[in-house]
Amino acid sequence: MDLRILIVAPTGRDASLAAAMVGHAGVESLMCGNMEELLAELEVGAGALLLAEEALGTGAHNLLVAWLKRQPSWSDLPIILISGTRDTDIRSLKTITSLDPLGNVALLERPVRVVALLSAVKSALRARRRQYEVRDYLAERQRAEAEHRRLLSAEQAARAEVEAANRAKDEFLAVLSHELRTPLQSMLGWLKMLRGGRLDAAASRRGLESIERGARAQAQLIEDLLDVSRIVAGKLRVELKRTVLAPAVDTAVDAVRAAADAKGITIQVDLDAEPIVVMGDAVRLQQIVWNLLSNATKFTPERGRVDVSLRRTATQAVVVVCDTGPGIAPELRAQVFQRFRQADSTHTRLHGGLGLGLAIVRHLVELHHGTIALDAAEGGGARFTVTLPLRLETVLGASEPASERDGTLAPSALTGLSVLVVEDDAATREVLTMMLATAGADVQSAGSADDALRTIQWLRPDIVVSDISMPGEDGYAFMRRLRGLERGRRGIPAIALTAHARPEDTEQAFVAGFAEHLAKPVDAPDLVLAIARLTGRAPAATQRDRTRRWRSA
Repeated sequence: MDLRILIVAPTGRDASLAAAMVGHAGVESLMCGNMEELLAELEVGAGALLLAEEALGTGAHNLLVAWLKRQPSWSDLPIILISGTRDTDIRSLKTITSLDPLGNVALLERPVRVVALLSAVKSALRARRRQYEVRDYLAERQRAEAEHRRLLSAEQAARAEVEAANRAKDEFLAVLSHELRTPLQSMLGWLKMLRGGRLDAAASRRGLESIERGARAQAQLIEDLLDVSRIVAGKLRVELKRTVLAPAVDTAVDAVRAAADAKGITIQVDLDAEPIVVMGDAVRLQQIVWNLLSNATKFTPERGRVDVSLRRTATQAVVVVCDTGPGIAPELRAQVFQRFRQADSTHTRLHGGLGLGLAIVRHLVELHHGTIALDAAEGGGARFTVTLPLRLETVLGASEPASERDGTLAPSALTGLSVLVVEDDAATREVLTMMLATAGADVQSAGSADDALRTIQWLRPDIVVSDISMPGEDGYAFMRRLRGLERGRRGIPAIALTAHARPEDTEQAFVAGFAEHLAKPVDAPDLVLAIARLTGRAPAATQRDRTRRWRSA
């Protein structure tokens, strides 16, 4: 708050005398030699002006008037004008008339009494203080209004984001319901016709194939949802080790070949002749390529073409998947890698799916320290380019050790093996029993933990396969009781077979005493392999590498 009195007088003596008068009253003042110096100080700030009328020549008068017109709305700068003698009253009147609309002008006639001057100065400074208060109030109100607008804008943006998220959630749930119910309709329809016994062999085969496709589609939906749940929780992990990329690409191509053949789509594969080795998770790398090929096949029209290539640069492996479909509009390309987002989520959309595959792909690529990009392919369609860093030894040109072959299991790998299946669901218990019996195992089953413990007393099986969620006593409690009974003797290896497939579920199973954790639904080869591995029936390579299988169909 600047409350200086700026003084302009025609002679230095008049200015110093006025400064001395106001100084005795404790008021700060500054003497200005001319109008230009005065205007410069006004830009810094002033409480009031003390002007001698003789200092306001035509040029100076015009400069002051121009400055007063530029004052902000809150400012009405007080001016104390010292007039001349009585014979100059008319000129003083004209001066006051010209200044009064622009400023708060007070006139003092010579000879000026000290009391009158100090009274005018103090009155002017009181008025100036009130103006500063108005200025501060207006500034605070402007800040408050700006903050209110900012908060309002932020609130509106947040509300819009929440509404968009709710719409996306509702659209996703609608799509999920559709994707779950559609195959169920076909599966239940075929099951009723098969139970009726009126279908010939060819129709029965088609029905079984349709049921299997529907079941695998349902399983893949669940796997995708679980992967997304792990991604959101930050618990999706990859096991990075020396991996040759070509087999992952070949396996993914084989997985989509049937779907492509059904639409007459040609899949053109172009792989580098030299082995391309990365540090990666073979199962997840296969999942990346499969998702891209599945997406390309879905959107490519009948008799179209999908190209997949694998090349290497000096430091990177490059996988490119192109299709001849309709392509993706530039404004939609950024959202295809977002969870639960699809270019078309309406009831009239042409293609199924939950819109999770590409979001999972992006996350898996990033876990491999790679990148994925989407652009338009030549002639239309979409082109996805995945780049992965090469294994360091490959970049440096070091020789690679020969890879070991995975062991294979004979069809009757479990012959002579005693297996106890603990499962409360009768249908699942029957299917598991048939799976293992087909592999040569001698299978007994129990519907609860108590039944299982009674059976173990007389059977003493070679291995136990147990569900987790069971009424009365769950699989964890059952395993703890079993391990308690086995104190002092060799424990029976056990596999947890459950629909709980989160990482924490696997950890809890191991803590309870299980030696293996498999997620439902499980394929027969996976279950047989796990049992063979835990009982010493698996080949050496298979025992060393705990092979994880990924359902690609």
